[in-house]
This record gives sequence, C-alpha cells and structure tokens, in this order.
Amino acid sequence: MNDEQLLRYSRHVFLEDIDVAGQKKLLTSHALVIGAGGLGSAAAPYLAAAGVGKITLVDHDKVDLTNLQRQIMHTQASIGQNKVASGKSFLHRLNPGVEVDAIETKADDKLLDRLLTTVNIVLDCTDNFATRQMINRLCVKHQVPLVSGSALRFDGQISVFDPRNKTSPCYACIFSPVEQFEEVSCASMGIFSPLVGIIGAMQAAQALQVLIGFGEPLVGRMLLWNARNTQIDEIRISRNPECLVCGQGQ
Repeated sequence: MNDEQLLRYSRHVFLEDIDVAGQKKLLTSHALVIGAGGLGSAAAPYLAAAGVGKITLVDHDKVDLTNLQRQIMHTQASIGQNKVASGKSFLHRLNPGVEVDAIETKADDKLLDRLLTTVNIVLDCTDNFATRQMINRLCVKHQVPLVSGSALRFDGQISVFDPRNKTSPCYACIFSPVEQFEEVSCASMGIFSPLVGIIGAMQAAQALQVLIGFGEPLVGRMLLWNARNTQIDEIRISRNPECLVCGQGQ
C-alpha cells in the first residue's frame, strides 16, 4: 500500500479486524456484481469505496426514468445509457484507483463459466428466479462464494452461500430449481426506494467480510428485512443432502 492508499483507507486500517493485512486483501480482490439496478447500485459503490481492487459489472439493461427512484448509481443524465456504462462512470468518480470492467450483456452460462475462474466473490443483484438459479449453480461448480440479495415491495432478504464450506447450503437447497415460481417484478409490484439500498449495502458488507475473513458472515442464515414494520428476522438454513445442485441428488 502506498501513502495515498493508507490515507484513503485509514478508517479501515484502524479496525483490528481489518488492519493493513485485510485492506491489502481487498486491494487484490475481484468482485463480480451481476445486476446494476437497485441492489447493484448500493452494493457496487461500497465495494469501490472500500477498495476492492477490481469490480466487474454485468447487466444488459439501459437506464430508464423509472429506475431513478431507487437506483442511485444512475442519474437523470444517464437515461438511455447502458447501466454498466453509467455504473462504471459513477464508480470511477468515486474511487479512481479501482478497476471497473463493464460487460453489457445478459449473464449466461458461457459468460459466467469464463468470469468465475477469475473472481473471488459474486454478488447476485438480479431480479428473477431463473437467473439466480443459474448463478448459484455456477458458483457451486467453480467453488466461488455467493452473496445473494433480493427486494420487492417492502420486503428484502439476504444470505451468503459459500461452496468452499462443506456445511454451507446453496441457493437451491432453499429454493428448488424444479419448483415453479411466479415471476414478479418491481414494475408490476412496486418497491420502497431505500429497501434496495439497505439490502445492497448489506450485500457489500457481507462480501467484504468474506473477502477479508473476519466475523460471522450469513452462511447458513438468512436475514429477512421488513421495511414496513422496521423488523429484522433471522432464519437458520441447512444444507440439503439431496439438493440437485450441491448435494447427492445432483
């Protein structure tokens, strides 16, 4: 770390759980953020501000006026731009020392098979069940920890799935990939603006914990945030030995 980095990240360095060694880990880490909308707009800036050395943003969508109620990485001037291009510009202004790779495409098996050989952690900031299942399956395949978050209306949830940990469940242990779920979206159901910020910031916090290796990340636990009642609940989740993705049923 040079003098400028020591000053920029000094408030991290003061924390015994992080210190210089932990900050160095962040500076050499590569985080993949899939989804540059509401959740990604909160998670990616905190990763950049914290000094994660490389951030790859993946999203196929463009910025729309309706996004600006909650997607704080984008502005009025970003309307019509690719979300990853808008996000990259925002993150560079926030921290010029972070490398940002913007990939304007919809995540698929081929892309993730390539990217997951290079990243240290994945943040799932997407908004549909099929994509979450694909991300989970490939994270299990490549043994890359996954921070999964979701938010709709006034309800959010977050958990960490770490396939390197033999006791950790995966996303499919909880939500079977063969079950049929009705897809719902913010466009049809609505969403409380700060909710994506709360969950996205939590995703960033969990990612930093996993990358540095301190505390107790949400492995085997899921937090449920109810913004209407300002209530947080925690449920314990276990690995399913018959899981079609990480268990004997695969």
